[in-house]
Amino acid sequence: MSALPAPELETIRRSLPDYLSARMINEYVYCPRLFFFEQVQGVFVHNEHTAEGAAQHKRVDREGRSAPQPGQETEEPVVVRSITLSSEKHRVIAKLDLAEFADNRATPVDYKHGRPKSGEDGIEAWPPDRVQLAVQALVLQANGYCCEEGFVFYHKTRQRVRIRFNSETIAEAEQAIAGAWEAATATEIPAPLVDSPKCPGCSLVSICMPDETWQLQSQSGNGKPEQLSLFEELRKKPAEPVASGARLLAAPRSDLRPLYLNSQGLRVGKTGGLLRIKERNKVVQDVRINEICQVNLMGSVQISTQAVQELCQSEKPICYFSQGGWFYGVTSGLNTKNVLLRQAQFRLAGEDWFCQRIARRLVSGKIRNQRTMLLRNHLEPPRWELRELKRLAERSEAASSLQELLGLEGLAARLYFGLFSGMLKRDGKRDGESGFRFDFRARNRRPPRDPVNAMLSLGYSLLTKDLTVACYAVGFDPMVGFYHQLRHGRPALALDLMEPLRPLIADSAVLSAINTQMVSESHFVTAGRAIALTPTGRKHFFRAYESRMDTLVTHPLFGYRVGYRRLLEIQARLLAKTLEGELSEYPVFMTR
Repeated sequence: MSALPAPELETIRRSLPDYLSARMINEYVYCPRLFFFEQVQGVFVHNEHTAEGAAQHKRVDREGRSAPQPGQETEEPVVVRSITLSSEKHRVIAKLDLAEFADNRATPVDYKHGRPKSGEDGIEAWPPDRVQLAVQALVLQANGYCCEEGFVFYHKTRQRVRIRFNSETIAEAEQAIAGAWEAATATEIPAPLVDSPKCPGCSLVSICMPDETWQLQSQSGNGKPEQLSLFEELRKKPAEPVASGARLLAAPRSDLRPLYLNSQGLRVGKTGGLLRIKERNKVVQDVRINEICQVNLMGSVQISTQAVQELCQSEKPICYFSQGGWFYGVTSGLNTKNVLLRQAQFRLAGEDWFCQRIARRLVSGKIRNQRTMLLRNHLEPPRWELRELKRLAERSEAASSLQELLGLEGLAARLYFGLFSGMLKRDGKRDGESGFRFDFRARNRRPPRDPVNAMLSLGYSLLTKDLTVACYAVGFDPMVGFYHQLRHGRPALALDLMEPLRPLIADSAVLSAINTQMVSESHFVTAGRAIALTPTGRKHFFRAYESRMDTLVTHPLFGYRVGYRRLLEIQARLLAKTLEGELSEYPVFMTR
């Protein structure tokens, strides 16, 4: 199953926690893979279910009076909220939502967001909830309390389910604790659930990617036998959703949008849940923080410490650019907790065989996507150039070194950009602008010397930024790549991931800006031989770029439609699964 040699996997070492929490035992019973992501890799994101559950817990999470000592007599029952106890014997810790103490007996009550399970004899608790409450009973017993029963309260239906802590229930909890500790010490991620009804409501489904993972594993034959056989059975059933590809378990695109601050001299502060944007002490705009996914500061734009802290806490990255669009870097919160992934990344980045394997797929995918762009947008694409691009893509798949791949990529780029002007549907002329044309003869940069190259450079800078953000979100170090080798200050991994997507996103945004007349001569400024976009021109190009990022595209491997911004994260996570051994090859995105 693993793409990594066995000795490589055995070298993974990590420090285990002193205790496992009762909530983590619940997650293990629900799905061992979910437990691994949260407990071992430190990954957690909210969805509507977890957010609503957290809001419902606010009342019971308030600490109140102290619990009576074991054996202490009380005149009336004592109700205690939000207490934390541990068991040294089982090495577990539990935070009890509520416990009632009376006659030296403790009765825990656990609050759950959903509804109870319907059984043959009426309602009952779900197995993970039953086990979590039993773990709380073990903790209470370890602290000297008599605990014979407890309740699970389900908010959805306002019903309480009684659970008696008999020998069978306690044994189930102890078995779950032992299994969770074993999973916490494992070197491989547990296999994804196959076509499970649990996945659509899981908050980590966009990280786990269960359907995508086992579909790719089954296609390459490197999954577990029982998993592969089940996949084949599902494919034979035309009524099943997997017949046409993986289920779209996450939203195809986010409602959150990037914020671009482009005018020089702006100041950004924080007021409550708002970013307050001022120009010369005058408020020009208020932006809700929960409605944006990132903040982009272009040039001389100031931001307050309070705003930075709030954005970091909300996991909204702050991206810095020069006034001309050169990408400097990112400020983000502590969201890169997956140390094991970075350990695998650093180790494999030093392996020539792995770097060449990844690089071959990246270069081949880029050339094929360039060829597709010409087929889609060129007025009359020359057949010889198309055949040559196809041949170069095939040669890339068999290249024996990174230097050879660089040469093949350069040859393909020369052919592609030599035909780029044929994809421009207008010459740029407007009334009063008779001398202005969007001429493009060759790719040039640092600085760009014509309007098309100015937009290409800005588009690649924006795409580098978005892939750097995606790398941080997944847990990568964006500075350590496989095709682009180490260089001071260069986000090599972001550039790796960008190669196949350059023509589909950045180049396409440039074509759209020109062909739909979103930019004109007045949107450019000349300094010597260099040409750059004006602030207004950048604003127009940002609109073209974000429109492209918001476009839905059908994934050729999974069959569902997603926006390009969501696609960036999908590709980054697929690369992570390749490094972690879940996939044998990195599936590069190649449009049809």
